[in-house]
Amino acid sequence: MSGRVSGSKSKGKISSKSRSHRAGLQFPVGRIHRLLKKGNYAERVGAGAPVYLAAVLEYLAAEVLELTGNAARDNKKTRIVPRHVQLAIRHDEELNKILSGVTIAQGGVLPNIQSILLPKKSEKKA
Repeated sequence: MSGRVSGSKSKGKISSKSRSHRAGLQFPVGRIHRLLKKGNYAERVGAGAPVYLAAVLEYLAAEVLELTGNAARDNKKTRIVPRHVQLAIRHDEELNKILSGVTIAQGGVLPNIQSILLPKKSEKKA
């Protein structure tokens, strides 16, 4: 046998761990690696690239979900709707900058009235 020890698997059960589990992530590292390879972004994709990308995507998703949950709670709702996602993103400076060109369906707009449209305060003459 070419360098292998026969019967090595029979001594102890070798459980396979996914790359997501090894990295401590919830996002699928293997799927992201496959999509990076099939997307023709580069000729070769290193082993660390999908792990890093999965971690970044997971962080962004967690950040948006946390802010969205806070927006839903502020509106005294138990269910997250696209309006809450829109409010959460547009109130956060950095997320608003990243997602500035994104339209969220059924998200609406931020409540805003131009100051020139507000009624003028009448001055009382003494």
